[in-house]
Amino acid sequence: MHSPDPLNPAAPRPAQAVRRGETSESRGRTRLSQALGPLSRFRRDHWLLASVLASVSTLLVLTAPGFAGASLQPAERGRQIVELELPALLPGSEEAARIEAEVAARQGPDEANWRLVSVRPGQTMGAIFAEQGLPARTLHRLLEQPGARDPLTRFRPGTEFAFDISGEGELRALRFDRDEATRVVLHVDDSGIREEKLERELQRRIQMVSGSITASLSEATSRAGMSTATMLEMAKVFGYDIDFAQDLRVGDEFHVVYEDVYRDGERLRGGDILAATFVNRGKSYHVFRYTFADGKTEYFDAEGRPMQKSFLRTPVDFARISSRFTASRKHPVLGTMRAHRGVDYAAPTGTPIRAAGNGRIRFAGWQGGYGRTVIIDHGQGITTLYAHLSRFGPHKTGARVTQGSTIGFVGASGLATGPHLHYEFRVHGVHRDPLTVTLPKPEPLPRSELARFRQQTQPMLARLEVLAAGGQARASL
Repeated sequence: MHSPDPLNPAAPRPAQAVRRGETSESRGRTRLSQALGPLSRFRRDHWLLASVLASVSTLLVLTAPGFAGASLQPAERGRQIVELELPALLPGSEEAARIEAEVAARQGPDEANWRLVSVRPGQTMGAIFAEQGLPARTLHRLLEQPGARDPLTRFRPGTEFAFDISGEGELRALRFDRDEATRVVLHVDDSGIREEKLERELQRRIQMVSGSITASLSEATSRAGMSTATMLEMAKVFGYDIDFAQDLRVGDEFHVVYEDVYRDGERLRGGDILAATFVNRGKSYHVFRYTFADGKTEYFDAEGRPMQKSFLRTPVDFARISSRFTASRKHPVLGTMRAHRGVDYAAPTGTPIRAAGNGRIRFAGWQGGYGRTVIIDHGQGITTLYAHLSRFGPHKTGARVTQGSTIGFVGASGLATGPHLHYEFRVHGVHRDPLTVTLPKPEPLPRSELARFRQQTQPMLARLEVLAAGGQARASL
């Protein structure tokens, strides 16, 4: 057996060794071919498919070259901006003056030049001018301007005036609001005073609110987002059917559609109630504001009957009944048993007392235990009496008054233990209980007007139904 010579690798190997080496190499190539066989077939298949697709693409390009440039996006067109020279306006020309006026009107006055002053209680315009360092003669010039005296002398605390004062301390302009929609600017110079009126647009936004009574009406309406003024307006329109001092119960509901008045994006005040529903003790009352063709507005119920009845339910707002109509009651001062032929409403001294209906004052003066007393004759044998007043209103005996007019103020004159109103209702001299007396219903709108009423109030009714269904507690339109 021969061994390989490690010092001479080129020496021939034994035949057996050569055959073994060849066998190992062949086996390696066989294994590699077996491993690469599928990959080789995969590559051949895909090369064949790629060749076919390339041929088809070439054929499409040659036969339909228009397809090659197709796109889902439109081709962008080039833009070119050319500056054109405008003809210059001649200074002082009518056209130049017109354009300058339009620009000034759009821009408005420069607020930085105005000093805003809010009137304090007891303050006069003379005192305001003195604070601004302005002479009294300038104020006298303004007061001589037609239409300026009343706004500059009759104003309330909180009224705002704006002053445009030059660096030399001279008044150039005075600005104030004549009403919600009109602003007045008085321009002052050596030549005289020029008045400028600026109309200010008012916006009316419709509000929709719902609420329920849990403690008091004021608490419930405040929680719903209503202002005090809107709450009082609601109590007024429902006041002929609901006594808000006595009839309210926990669980009563209200749904109100009303307006808020805005100017320049700022809320000024609450507007009119457009429609409302009040559920009191399970009974629903509806009210709608209706505008006649001549522009006059009134409130009506769902049947088209006027909400304003011949008489108010109570002549004092939000008062408490301290004593009811009864045939026998112990008098709180005299201590004897006697009939109480009226209703007593406890309220703070000075609370206004309103006439229950239209009529003529038959008596206004002192009447024994009643103290200061007013008696109103309403015609058709009906009279009302108001006693224990602290002072009278502006109306004297014989004067005509309308429903709701202030005829006096709550007090404790005469035989009274505390401030309250004693109210009586008489029909042909016979006392009737003011809380239960039945009066005829007012006539509804005529049939021709009723159809127009239905058409005008239908949208408001739909909104009330949305509120009653619980769709939203508050919304603004």
